Amino acid sequence: MAALIFLGVVVLAAAFFVGMYNSLVQLRNRVKNAWSQIDVQLKRRHDLIPNLVETAKGYMSHERETLTAITEARAKAMGAGGVHDKSAAETQLSAAVSRFMLTVENYPDLKANQNFLSLQEELTATENKIAFARQAYNDAVLFYNNKIEMFPSNVIAGMFNFRPEENFEIEEPTQREAPKVQFTR
Repeated sequence: MAALIFLGVVVLAAAFFVGMYNSLVQLRNRVKNAWSQIDVQLKRRHDLIPNLVETAKGYMSHERETLTAITEARAKAMGAGGVHDKSAAETQLSAAVSRFMLTVENYPDLKANQNFLSLQEELTATENKIAFARQAYNDAVLFYNNKIEMFPSNVIAGMFNFRPEENFEIEEPTQREAPKVQFTR
């Protein structure tokens, strides 16, 4: 009878151990999947930018510095590896795109160009998709990191070398400060 109880406890402990390990693997795979979704959207963004720049070149012949900056930022972003480096590179690219779009405001003919408007709309949609994918990734990372840090799963995570993942952050370009309006008498 005692041997049967002992065997039952061992089977339950083993089942708990296996279940905990499998849940950690599942969460790690969700993080990887969420990262691949971000990667798809970033690639789409990277593919759109040269078309946008090429369309603008004919109108913005005096803005070589702006066009060069966005091209260089794109190249850095495409070559970045790892979440931290990718975050930094994408932040620089976002700032370059933002400066580019501000410069476009000075070219009414370009702003009216149907091809440019279509590309601009696609880029905006892609930026929104990146934001959603980033949120999903960061949620998956939060859940995974919590799981590997909380008892009892942290014991199993430590035994099998599960490591925390980094969040993916892209700092948004700073917004221009709103003008202050004062009414004096």
